[in-house]
Amino acid sequence: MNTIEQLYHKFQECTGVSTDTRRITPDCLFVALKGDKFDGNQFAGQALAAGARYALVDDPAVAARDQERCLLVTDGLTALQDLARHHRKTFSFPVIGLTGSNGKTTTKELIAAVLSKNYQTYATIGNLNNHIGVPLTLLAITEQYEMAVVEMGANHQKEIELLCSITQPTHGLITNVGKAHLEGFGGIEGVRKGKGELYDYLIQNGQTVFINSRDKTLTAMYRERLKHHRPEAVFAEAIFYPAVDSPNEPIELVQESPVVVYRDSNGQEITTHLPGRYNFENMMAALAIGDYFGISPEEANRAIADYNPTNNRSQVITKGTNTVLLDAYNANPSSMSAAIRQFAATPAKRKVVILGDMYELGDESEAEHAALGKLIADSQFDLVILAGKDMHYALGYLPKAYYFPDKFSLHNWLMDNPMSDTHVLVKGSRGMSLETVVPFI
Repeated sequence: MNTIEQLYHKFQECTGVSTDTRRITPDCLFVALKGDKFDGNQFAGQALAAGARYALVDDPAVAARDQERCLLVTDGLTALQDLARHHRKTFSFPVIGLTGSNGKTTTKELIAAVLSKNYQTYATIGNLNNHIGVPLTLLAITEQYEMAVVEMGANHQKEIELLCSITQPTHGLITNVGKAHLEGFGGIEGVRKGKGELYDYLIQNGQTVFINSRDKTLTAMYRERLKHHRPEAVFAEAIFYPAVDSPNEPIELVQESPVVVYRDSNGQEITTHLPGRYNFENMMAALAIGDYFGISPEEANRAIADYNPTNNRSQVITKGTNTVLLDAYNANPSSMSAAIRQFAATPAKRKVVILGDMYELGDESEAEHAALGKLIADSQFDLVILAGKDMHYALGYLPKAYYFPDKFSLHNWLMDNPMSDTHVLVKGSRGMSLETVVPFI
């Protein structure tokens, strides 16, 4: 059985880490993981044949087939996490950890864009933010970097605690706390506790916390934990943004649709590629962190203005005479409500919403989808199109809505009913893959 020191020595000989035989790069380390329907150990030989330098396995029979290149451990996932934890200890630069119910990935991207103006910055790629993705993120960070931004996601309590033990952030941020993953967290109070584990780690370890001073939930959460963790809390640093006692004029939201325009402390107006007040909050976080690390306001504003999403999040797409707001990477009651309210306030000749199921709501799913139906009805859109098995709970408030149990029948309807001169909001949980409707609009 290999020790973590032995594993790390082997890892240093490799060019990277992969858990997928379809993504083997020359001389990488293949880590065999187990799932409900697969056992990565069975693919170790295939990974080595495809060019992996070593395969980390937890099946003795598999390891016996190639004792030189198969590295035997007790548990593949635990070994991956321990390897990342060991690698993290070699970093001498700031590591910013962030979590939240909504806006994590956009905020991560904005922070990285701002910090990259002065520093070689590594940020979580895509959505590698869980108990597997975070270790892979850390193991991809090499000595050339000067800053890291690590996104941490969770769908149950104690998960952020685990990810913090691996990431060991020196600075941290919670974007917000809302109705996401209610099934796993056990309700909104469970979400507060779960996300607050980032504050717990930072306070206990005397690190720096960035807090949106306008968010009463976050400020209350921080103060509760500060009181609980004394005397450790004495050594923690809290940066509130916007600063209440700042001599400078606060950054001001000028326009929130179709894209955010804000005015900086010098009176200059900055036009971005992102819509919505919720994205303005994400920008504020990035600007605050940039300021803390010495990025000039001019450079930070330029980074925010230049950022253009391409990941199904807050994308504004022109389709002929139609304008599509594609926000189909994920959805929960909080983000859905914010998007609908924002879209309702957007000036447009004709407005249509295409909305899909919100996942992982457990026993709350019926009530939350019904509440969404009432909000949509109150918003008085020109056309409402719903897709997914749980969206039928919203129909009680929407007798004139078009409902499709699956998105494929929705595709056919859109082909038969072309739109023009229309603003369209497309939003649903990741499993709905509603970005597939865009070609039919």
